[in-house]
Amino acid sequence: MWGECMKKIVWLSLCAFLFLLTGCGKYDEKDIMKDLNARLENIKGYYLEGEMEIINNEDVYKYDVKVAYQKNELFKVNLKNKANNHEQILLRNNDGVYVLTPSLNKSFKFQSEWPYNNSQCYILQTLLKDIKNDNEKTFEETENYYVITTKVNYPNNRKLEKQVIYFDKQLEIKEVQVINDTGNTAIKMKFTKTDMKATYSEKHFTLNENMNTAVLDEVIEPVMKIEDIIYPMYIPEATSLSDQNKVNKTEGERIILTFEGEKPFILVEETATKEDELITIPTYGEPSMIIDTVGVISDNSVSWISNGLEYYIASDDMEIDELVTIATSIGTIPVGK
Repeated sequence: MWGECMKKIVWLSLCAFLFLLTGCGKYDEKDIMKDLNARLENIKGYYLEGEMEIINNEDVYKYDVKVAYQKNELFKVNLKNKANNHEQILLRNNDGVYVLTPSLNKSFKFQSEWPYNNSQCYILQTLLKDIKNDNEKTFEETENYYVITTKVNYPNNRKLEKQVIYFDKQLEIKEVQVINDTGNTAIKMKFTKTDMKATYSEKHFTLNENMNTAVLDEVIEPVMKIEDIIYPMYIPEATSLSDQNKVNKTEGERIILTFEGEKPFILVEETATKEDELITIPTYGEPSMIIDTVGVISDNSVSWISNGLEYYIASDDMEIDELVTIATSIGTIPVGK
C-alpha cells in the first residue's frame, strides 16, 4: 500500500515538473495584452513623461514629452524642443483637435481623428492598437522586459516600418524605438515617469486654460527680415529652381520659390509674427512632426513654423511622402544664397 502511494507521489511530481518544463501556464503575449487592455479600460486617466529623440540624417532633435489622458477621449501632449525651449501642445477635447503654439499666441484647429489615425510612440492607446492590428508581431521576454515588435502606421512617412516596444515586468511602458527601412532607429521615446492613477480637472484640457498657463521659457527674437533664403537639400530629379520673389508684408517678408520640371512644387518662407490676442486658425490636414516642430500635412501640402519662420510647400504632382522628404531636408543644412 505504501509502495503504491509513493509511486503516485513520484508520478504526480514528475507530471508537475514536465508541466513547468514545457512552459505550460507561462505568462505570454496574450496575457500581457489582456492585462494591458484591462488596465486601460478601467483607469480614469494616466500621465506619462519622458524624452523623445528624432533622428533626421545626422541631426538629432530632443524633446521633453508630457502626456495627459482622461477618460472620454481627452488628450494633452506637451512637446518642448530641448535646444531652444520651443513648446507646442497637442490637445484633444470635446471641441476638437488643436495644435497650440503659445509663443506666437496661435492655435490651429483640426477636423481630425488624432491620435488614433496613425501611430503615436508616446500614447498607450495607439501602441496597443498597433499591437492588436499586426498579426505578424513578435514577442520576446528578456531578463527585465517584455519586448513586442510591430508594424507601424505612418502614412506620411513610408520609410518608418516597425517599432520595438519595451514593457517592464510590472507592465509599465519604458521605451519605444521606431525603425526605418534601413534598419536604423528614426525615433526613440524613453519614459521616465508613469502614473496610471492620474486625475485632472475639466479645464486641464481646455484651449484657453492651456494658452493662459503655458510657461514660456522660449526666448523669441522677432524676425522681420529674411537674411538668407533656405533651400531644400533634396530636390526631385529633373526639377530645379526656376524663380524666386521677395514680397514685403505689413510686418516682415515673404520669399516665394518656384521649382519646375517633372515634379514641380512651390516653397514659401515668411517671417512669423506673434498675435496680440489668441487666434484659432481652422486647418485642413493632420498634425505631424516636421523637422523640429509640429506642422500640418494635407493631401498636397506641408506647412510648419520653425525658428521664427513659417514654411509652406505644395505640389499637385508629388506624393505626400516626397513632399515631406523635401520639407525635412530644409532643416538639415541651411544654405544661404
